[in-house]
Amino acid sequence: MNGRSPLLDVVAAILWRDDRFLAVRRPPGKPMAGMWEFPGGKIVRGETPADALARELREELGVTPLQAVFWKEKVHAYPELTVRLVFFHVRAFRGEPVPLEGQTLAWLTPDEALAYPFLAADTDIVRALPGLSRKAGA
Repeated sequence: MNGRSPLLDVVAAILWRDDRFLAVRRPPGKPMAGMWEFPGGKIVRGETPADALARELREELGVTPLQAVFWKEKVHAYPELTVRLVFFHVRAFRGEPVPLEGQTLAWLTPDEALAYPFLAADTDIVRALPGLSRKAGA
C-alpha cells in the first residue's frame, strides 16, 4: 500500500445513561490490553456503519441500539495500522450492557473519563465530551 499502514474501518458508540457514558477496558490477550475505549468494532464488507454498530453492540455487550446518531468521523494512524472511526451517540438502547468479551465496563461522567487511559484514537473524543450539552446532539 505505498508504504502506508493498512486502513481499518471501525464504528464506536458513545452509549449514554443519563450524564454517564459506557467505557470499555480492553481485556488481557487483546492488542493494547488494559486501555479504555468506546464499545464498537470493525465494519465488515457490505455493512453500513449503523449496521456494524448494531451488530458490534449486540456481540460485545448484548444490547440493541434504538437510536444511534452519527456524531463525527476521524482517522488515526497507529504505527501498525490506520483506523477510520465513525462515532455515534446512543441515548436509547434495549438491554443491560454485559461484558460478553471479557472486558471491564465503567459508566463514567465525561469529567471522570479524563483521568482514564483511553486509546490514542479516542483521547480527543474523550476531551470533547465535557463540553457537549445533552441537547446539542450528544
